[in-house]
Amino acid sequence: MKFNVICSCVLFFCTSVLSYALKPHFCIEEYIETIKMNFCQLGTLHDTMSCKPKNWERLYRSPVVGMDNRFDIWKRDEDGLVGISLRGTTPRAISWMENFYSAMVPAQGSMQIDDSTRFEYCFAKKKDAAVHIGWTYALGAMHVHLLEQINDHFKQGSRHFLIFGHSQGGALSYLTFAYLHYLQESEKLPRELQLKMVASAAPKVGNVHFAYDFESYTPLSWAFNVINPEDWIPLMPFAVQTTDDMTTTQPFVFVKEGLKTQKLAPRLAIGSVYRSMDRKTKKANRSLQKNLGRRVGKQIKKERPQFIQPDLHHSMNYTRAGNHVVLRPNEDYYQKFPQLSEDIFIHHMLPPYLFLAENFRDSLEQ
Repeated sequence: MKFNVICSCVLFFCTSVLSYALKPHFCIEEYIETIKMNFCQLGTLHDTMSCKPKNWERLYRSPVVGMDNRFDIWKRDEDGLVGISLRGTTPRAISWMENFYSAMVPAQGSMQIDDSTRFEYCFAKKKDAAVHIGWTYALGAMHVHLLEQINDHFKQGSRHFLIFGHSQGGALSYLTFAYLHYLQESEKLPRELQLKMVASAAPKVGNVHFAYDFESYTPLSWAFNVINPEDWIPLMPFAVQTTDDMTTTQPFVFVKEGLKTQKLAPRLAIGSVYRSMDRKTKKANRSLQKNLGRRVGKQIKKERPQFIQPDLHHSMNYTRAGNHVVLRPNEDYYQKFPQLSEDIFIHHMLPPYLFLAENFRDSLEQ
C-alpha cells in the first residue's frame, strides 16, 4: 500500500513537470528563445553571437535537402521540451525559387519528391483547401528525417514539441504543425504528443479553406504567428479571389438565372459588370498559376529532375491563418530601423523582430 502511494506521488510529480513543458496561449519569453534558436540557423553566428538561447541545447542538425532546407532539434534542460527549428530562406537561388513556386496544390494528396521519396500528406480535410506547392515540396523533402527525430525523442520520453521558424521557416512551421496534427488524428503519431507552433514573420501558406480548417483545431491556444506590421513578407504571396473560391452555397452560381427576372436595361448593365469582374479575376488567377506554377515549376525541374509536379489547384486565394501577435513599433524602433530605407528587408530580418519582442516583454514588466 505504502509502495503504491509513493508510486502515485512520483507519477503525479512527473506528470505535473511534463504538463508545464508547454503552456497554451502566447508567451513572449518563449518567442524570444525561438528567435535566438532561429539566429543559430545562420551558421557561424551560432558560435559567436551573444544572444544564444538559455537552457537549450542543440542535439541534431538535419542534412540539407529539398531546395536548401534543413531543421534543427533542440532540447530544454529544465523540462525536456523539444524544439523543432525550421530554417528560412537562404541566399541560394533555389531557396528563393521555393518561395516563388507559389501555385497551390490540394491540401490532401501526394508528391513525388525524388526517385526514393514519395510524400503522402494531409494538411486539411476541408473540401477545396489548398496550400503552397513550394513549401509542400520542402516539407516533403524533410519529412522522413523529421519523423525519425520525433519518434526517437518520443521513445526517450519526450511528449512536448515546440515548432518554430522565421520567414520561410515560419511558413514551414504552419505546414509541419498541420501535417503532424493529422498524423496524430490518423493514429500514425501518438496522440500523447502535445504540439505548439510559434511562427515568426510567416507569409500566407494556403487559401481560406485551409485557414478555416487550421483554425478549427488551434483555437486561441497552440498556434501563433508573430508579425512586425512594417514587414511586407507576411503579406505574401500574391492573392486573387474568384467566384470559384466561394463555398458551395453562394449567390454567384444563380447570377444568370437571377438576371433573367430583371428588366432589359438592368439585366444588360448588371450582367456586363459581373461578367467583366468574373473574367478579370479568373484571368489574373490563371496568370499567377502560369507564372508562379508552371513556369517556375520548369525551372525547379531543371534543378531537381526527379521531382514530379502534381496537378495544381485552381485557387490562388491566399489568406492568413491562425492566431497573430502583432508587435507594434515605437519611436526607438524607427530610430534603429527607419521606414525610408533602401534595404527592403530592414523590417523583416531577425534583429528587428528580437528588438520588438524584447520591447514588448519590457513593457509587460513595467
